[in-house]
Amino acid sequence: MSERIPIFPLGVVVFPGQDLNLHIFEPRYKQLIQDTAKTKMPFGIPVVLEKTIGNWGTLVELVEIANVEADGQMDIRTRGLRIFRIQQLHATHPGKLYGSADVEYPSENMAGDAKVMRAVVAGIRKLHALLKVRKSFSKPLAELTSGDVAQHAGLSLKQEYEMLVLMDEGERQKYLLRHLEKALPVVAQMELLKEKVKLNGHFKSIPGLEA
Repeated sequence: MSERIPIFPLGVVVFPGQDLNLHIFEPRYKQLIQDTAKTKMPFGIPVVLEKTIGNWGTLVELVEIANVEADGQMDIRTRGLRIFRIQQLHATHPGKLYGSADVEYPSENMAGDAKVMRAVVAGIRKLHALLKVRKSFSKPLAELTSGDVAQHAGLSLKQEYEMLVLMDEGERQKYLLRHLEKALPVVAQMELLKEKVKLNGHFKSIPGLEA
């Protein structure tokens, strides 16, 4: 069974439970947020890849309008609710400037593997240490899902989209772990290269050939 929802296509992936802050400036989307604030209706963020709206996206709720400027531009806070698949796009929602889509909500299996998740989190922490960045998770380790940590793993937009369409939490966790297993050696090598570049021109103590 499908339903028609207003949409705000963006070049971003939002996972269920993830917070997303946006600056709204286009007239059609200012209208969308005004309508959402009045009716409390959620709206969809389908993912835009290479200037094309993909078939998948996430239903989000408006959490707060944080700021409204004199010209109507606004800063908003949203949160992801559930993943949808688009059946048909409509250029406009009835009587509105913004578009809409007929969507369905595929069922998800959210039973992941705690051992794999621990490995994923350990890999992300190692990645952050190599990059010398500090990030913290909003939940205890036992409560984290793949969607909670995906934005911390250094995925490309295409990779995030590939992960979004997996309807099994275990498969999402494995996707993240495979990515980290490939990315960590590359990042570590880059850090070694950076250190070598920093040392270029410095006085070096290099042992000679022993007699």
